[in-house]
Amino acid sequence: MIENTHSAGRPLDPRSAWSGLSQAERDAAYDNNAAVKNSAALIAERNAASSRLRGSLRSHLDLAYGQRANNKIDLYPAARPEAPCLVFLHGGYWQRNSRELFAMLVEGIAAHGWSVAIPGYSLAPEVSLTDIVAEVPRALDWLAANGPSYGVAGPVVLSGWSAGAHLAAMALNHPSVHAGLAISGVYELAPIRDTGLNNALKLTDEEIAALSPLRLPVTSKRLDIAYGSNELPALVCDSINLHDKRVMAMAPGKLIPVDGADHFTILEALRRPDGVLVDAVRGLLD
Repeated sequence: MIENTHSAGRPLDPRSAWSGLSQAERDAAYDNNAAVKNSAALIAERNAASSRLRGSLRSHLDLAYGQRANNKIDLYPAARPEAPCLVFLHGGYWQRNSRELFAMLVEGIAAHGWSVAIPGYSLAPEVSLTDIVAEVPRALDWLAANGPSYGVAGPVVLSGWSAGAHLAAMALNHPSVHAGLAISGVYELAPIRDTGLNNALKLTDEEIAALSPLRLPVTSKRLDIAYGSNELPALVCDSINLHDKRVMAMAPGKLIPVDGADHFTILEALRRPDGVLVDAVRGLLD
């Protein structure tokens, strides 16, 4: 399925005049916390809900898939081992957050009989973005080999939010992945190097070329790309641009603007059993 409808419109991309922007303006172009006035309250509620749910849901927690401290995965198996599994990668600009803070997302798709797996990954500046990107396939390898022992043996849909959407796009071609859903992602890394985010990332020319999905050959698997209509323009444009690139390559996938959502509230569409992104995940196996 290929759809190319920009129903929410394309905002003015600040990167079109990037060289003329001040450092503060460049930083603001990617500062989701500052752009969403109640972001602190939204984050606090998300974290509290995840803390409550993580210990109460049927689960296998803190399973190591690699050698580094954050190379652990939380599994939330469905009643049927052969049920499909949503693998979700958290965000935080590759330098903050952890898998534990996103357990609140499990209930949405689990209500439809799915398993959920939430891998953690190492963070900058302790490791490079090259290292982080390489950890996701290792987590998927581990899940393919060991998931059945924990009741998770069904087809995998790979998703992620923010930095996790970038990581999901990078790992879409993993052999265990059936399809993907990228939410509110960054798919061109060059401007990131010109912001304060690069203090931790220290991106190189080689990483920008090799790790920007907008610069890479298109993977033919289905990838739905979602963003909130109230997101920062740079993120909206990256989502539209990646979808357009895939359309030109005849790769399947929908562009899903979530009306009224910002960078944080868009997760409600994956958290609620009736959310539009829960519907999107389920549709990826059609």
